[in-house]
Amino acid sequence: MKKLIFIVSFIIASNAIAQTSNSLEFEIQKMKQALDFGDNNVATNSMYTIIALEGPQSTYKDSLAYLYFNERNYASCFLVTNEVLKSKPNNLELLEMNAVSLESLGAYEKAIEKYNILLAKSNNNYHAYKIAGLQLALNKFEEANTSIKKADQLPDNGNLTVTFQVNKNYNQNVNLKAAIAYLEGIIALSLDKKDAAKVSFDRAVKLFPEFVLAKSKLETLETPKQ
Repeated sequence: MKKLIFIVSFIIASNAIAQTSNSLEFEIQKMKQALDFGDNNVATNSMYTIIALEGPQSTYKDSLAYLYFNERNYASCFLVTNEVLKSKPNNLELLEMNAVSLESLGAYEKAIEKYNILLAKSNNNYHAYKIAGLQLALNKFEEANTSIKKADQLPDNGNLTVTFQVNKNYNQNVNLKAAIAYLEGIIALSLDKKDAAKVSFDRAVKLFPEFVLAKSKLETLETPKQ
């Protein structure tokens, strides 16, 4: 009798595992097809089903975070990345999405905290640049000045650009080193250090000769007051 119960239990368990495996494969295929066809809503729903079937350690939590980030659903992206970072605290991409999400949600203080964690791991001048910009937005001028000088001292790979809105009809992509010099000038102006600002704007233009905003700031500073 006990042997019979064991056999029945084994068959039931085997069937359950097979059903779960089939359901998982079905949802993965549905998710892939939805992504191919640009239907992110269906893809998101499938990811949630996959995560539920795979359990807490499901790797599809990462995929869900990327999907939310690309959709600019920053509130959900923050929540998902926050969860995944508990088990993957050194994942730079997840850390960056987490920080960007907070910044996009207007939580600048928290974003600075996250960017500082990221910077300590990445030693990336762009992350230091982002910290300086957020500190400037919070009127923390001395802290911003320290951060932007650190950004300027860190190595630059020459691959990153920063987009500046020149006017409502025109955006300009500027290399990061020139963007750092420009932000250093803006911070110097906020500290009422006009000579230092002029030096920084001049350097920004030398690094990127077509830098419209830097040339405009430099021209304003060089024009004698009437």
